[in-house]
Amino acid sequence: MSTLAHTMMTAARSADSGLATPGELDRYPYAEAPGTDRGAAWDTAEPDLGRVGRRTAGSRGRGLHGQLVQQLGQMIVSGDLGADRPLVPEEIGQRFEVSRTVVRESLRVLEAKGLVSARPNVGTRVRPVSDWNLLDPDIIEWRAYGPQRDDQRRELSELRWTIEPLAARLAAGHGREDVQQRLTDMVEIMGHALGQGDALTFARADNEYHSLLIQVAGNRMLEHLSGIVSAALQVSGGPVTGCERPNETSLAHHARIVDALAAGDGAAAEAAMRQLLTVHPEVERVVPAPREH
Repeated sequence: MSTLAHTMMTAARSADSGLATPGELDRYPYAEAPGTDRGAAWDTAEPDLGRVGRRTAGSRGRGLHGQLVQQLGQMIVSGDLGADRPLVPEEIGQRFEVSRTVVRESLRVLEAKGLVSARPNVGTRVRPVSDWNLLDPDIIEWRAYGPQRDDQRRELSELRWTIEPLAARLAAGHGREDVQQRLTDMVEIMGHALGQGDALTFARADNEYHSLLIQVAGNRMLEHLSGIVSAALQVSGGPVTGCERPNETSLAHHARIVDALAAGDGAAAEAAMRQLLTVHPEVERVVPAPREH
């Protein structure tokens, strides 16, 4: 039985059939579902960092340090803290009621992301957008929930359309049975989730599916970009791809990719991925049009 036929059967099972073995999904290091709250302006910033409603994968689970990175990062990306704005550590510590150590470490993280720069006799200042590491998963999410949300989502769709079809073609030449089985498992979990109307479980399995596919492509530079795809899958709204509309058509495309990989058919895997990622015409077409020569 093909992967497609098998997963279609699982999708039709009743809601009480169960998605997977107990605790299976708990093994996956999925990020929390992002919210929509954005950092307030600097002059009205909430000093209680515990009220920050959304933490990304890069800063989750790091206490006050991670929350301060999140708060300041959102404020910079949203434009609440504009380019060349000085960031005085003592002022930040007072406003957010955190120690100098927390402020110092948080600013170092933001500096590594290209959001701020620290120079002798000048201090720490916000850097212009042209200096930001726009491929950083945290910045991707912050942009997606700020004023640049439309541009960010369009750019992510275009980038995925460039990366993932190639990864699917390359993955067909690397027949690792363990990864092949894992991809099959993810499609089966998506099928169960679809049958139960469980969009969150579908999204979690979908995230791992695409990460695995890029990792098995055998290209380390592509693998380095897997975080971008993961971040894109966590950003809702904007242009809609097959991944963002859990239905039987989306499930079928995922299953066809797995079948093509099992058959070692790179062209078929690439074609199925392109079908999956093509934006629905009624939303907006972001797939690059062929160039005229």
